[in-house]
Amino acid sequence: MNPYAKMSSELSTPQVMAQLTRLYGSRDGQMVYQINRCKKVLTKHEKFFNTEGPVYWISAPGRVEIGGNHTDHNRGKVLAASANLDILAAVSPRGDRTVNVRSDYDGYKPLTVDLNDLEAKPEEQGTTAALIRGVAAKLHELRHAVGGFDAVMTSGVPAGSGLSSSAALEVLLVAIFDRLYGDAQMDFVSQAKIGRYAENVYFGKPSGLLDQMASAAGGLAMVDFRAEQPTVKPLSYDFESKGYALVVVGTGGSHADLTAEYAAIPTEMKQVAAHFGKKYLREVMPDEFKAAVPALRRELSDRAIMRAAHFFRENTRVCHQMNALLRDDLPGFLREIRESGRSSFMYLQNVWCRPEDQSLSLALCMAEDMLGEEGACRIHGGGFAGTTLNFVPMHRLDAFVGQMNEAFGKDACHVLNIRPVGAYTLQIDA
Repeated sequence: MNPYAKMSSELSTPQVMAQLTRLYGSRDGQMVYQINRCKKVLTKHEKFFNTEGPVYWISAPGRVEIGGNHTDHNRGKVLAASANLDILAAVSPRGDRTVNVRSDYDGYKPLTVDLNDLEAKPEEQGTTAALIRGVAAKLHELRHAVGGFDAVMTSGVPAGSGLSSSAALEVLLVAIFDRLYGDAQMDFVSQAKIGRYAENVYFGKPSGLLDQMASAAGGLAMVDFRAEQPTVKPLSYDFESKGYALVVVGTGGSHADLTAEYAAIPTEMKQVAAHFGKKYLREVMPDEFKAAVPALRRELSDRAIMRAAHFFRENTRVCHQMNALLRDDLPGFLREIRESGRSSFMYLQNVWCRPEDQSLSLALCMAEDMLGEEGACRIHGGGFAGTTLNFVPMHRLDAFVGQMNEAFGKDACHVLNIRPVGAYTLQIDA
């Protein structure tokens, strides 16, 4: 049997079905949809590359930031989870150092990257090529083997959705190199750090480590970035069994021209830290900060001070959220989520930056009206444009999704499951 056909036939086995259920959940139609995705990228891989060697399905998830809005870059705490929306690749090794990437979307321009040149290129900033070259460069620097590969990719992580498609791609690329040329045993912290390096240095986007950590670690976890080596406390909480759905609402705004707005947040927080002779706000005592507000006003903007105040409050709030889940206090948890959203709006000020475009503000307003104190909503991720995160009671889910889609577009809402694993290679017998 043709090896591609044999791989395709393995998708219907109980072994593979169990893996797909673990990755994507079991909502109506999910298995059929995911099997078709796997078949589609495999069929296109055969069409474009038709290798006689091994082919792997490798997946990396998007992420959900549940608590800790803009705290990671100042060594704070974050409550995050990987989502069941992912980037999936059919990939095979090559005998040279050429990377070829195709998409399952016919309009995607084929991409080729020569790994004989691992220097960062200004003209590649903001592109997939930059991430491929950046990941390979960092792996090489760390003395990991790298080589070429042929891949067909499909993304279920919508760009601009706030679920961090860039981090999912970075973690996927690390996992591909590790699977093809390493021992496929790289720890998730190393995966995340390599991804962040590629994003910061090659892609040209300033970021903390949250997005990559949440994608690489998998599941629900509290991540403490206090030290260079973050600590991770895994949590287990089934919101669906408690009668709640996690819904992100994309409001249609673009992040394209907002890099300066994002960069200003960690910059201003670090300006406050510098007043105390520290590099990060995590190194400053909250009471020390409060006492210094009059002096800070003579040096810095009021916005910088309020953003620092948000950091200290949000850092504490993450612990409250985690403890509420540990004691199964869902009302208390939802209360902390609402407080997080209000703090981001009032003090962090990352909900809007242009008076003429306040779609996120409107989405939060609508969610508060629909959910009241029975649910919760907050800004999701970087802010300024993108998405909100909502904890929606199941009995209100259809109405919530219907109204949000009507206001912000047909596919504005994504109902999520928490995926229990990070980067993953589908295990088959072929």
